[in-house]
Amino acid sequence: MSSSRLPGKVLLDLAGKPMLEHVVRRVRRARMINEVLVATTTDPTDDPVADFCRRNEIGLFRGSQFDVLDRYYQSAKASRADVVVRITADCPLIDPQLVDVTIAHFLGANDSPPFLHDFAFPWHFAANRLPPPWGRTYPIGLDTEVCSFATLEYAWQHARQPYQREHVMPYLYENSPVADSRRLVDYQPPQMGINDLPVNPEKAQFRVLLVNHTQDYGHLRWTVDTRADLLAVRQILQAFQSNEAFTWMDVLAYTEAHPEIYALNAMVQHKNYSDIDERGINQ
Repeated sequence: MSSSRLPGKVLLDLAGKPMLEHVVRRVRRARMINEVLVATTTDPTDDPVADFCRRNEIGLFRGSQFDVLDRYYQSAKASRADVVVRITADCPLIDPQLVDVTIAHFLGANDSPPFLHDFAFPWHFAANRLPPPWGRTYPIGLDTEVCSFATLEYAWQHARQPYQREHVMPYLYENSPVADSRRLVDYQPPQMGINDLPVNPEKAQFRVLLVNHTQDYGHLRWTVDTRADLLAVRQILQAFQSNEAFTWMDVLAYTEAHPEIYALNAMVQHKNYSDIDERGINQ
């Protein structure tokens, strides 16, 4: 609720529903998700988020406001999660099918959901977006990040920089080689045990997969971080009020037919992953 650029944004109205409700409802449509949990803060300003979740029977965990890595770790631990999927609450156009695709890539599956009986993963971390210099091919606002609980716990134990704590996952990818999913057609990475993690945390490198689309749409902005974003995404969601099963390709077709939508937030500057909330430094 205390977003610096758009205060209260997660509960702002988008086509008749709070933004957070759109995110939860769409993520729940993903076939490979077992539980959806809203991980908010213990700060009193987030009491309305907690109240909303309780009224709507949405799983809730409250933790640190600025150490978001700790909040994710503690919520995953409380849920006894084997695999953790991170979706930010400012992405109301999140595509459940793309969430499934990213999870499947993480688990080494291609066409069918894999089984987790042996707890073996080919990757420590997989995502359909990474900050520069790696780039992205999916629109901003479809962001999905996946790791095992053991990997998240390792990051929680060893990440030291404030931006690594606030942005949750940088410790896993910033010093690691990144593989491109488009180049894995004939490549079979070795299976790892659930606790197969770097021995030396000072020089830790992880197996990281960047899930890419065949065409590059990474310049498109479908997230809600400013008032301009709100206007753009609100117009998109109003167009799909009668179709909750819409996909990101449906959104792409609609926005290409209505290019005036892009003009609404074309000048918004996306935040850098190393930026931190100055309020947390003095905590």
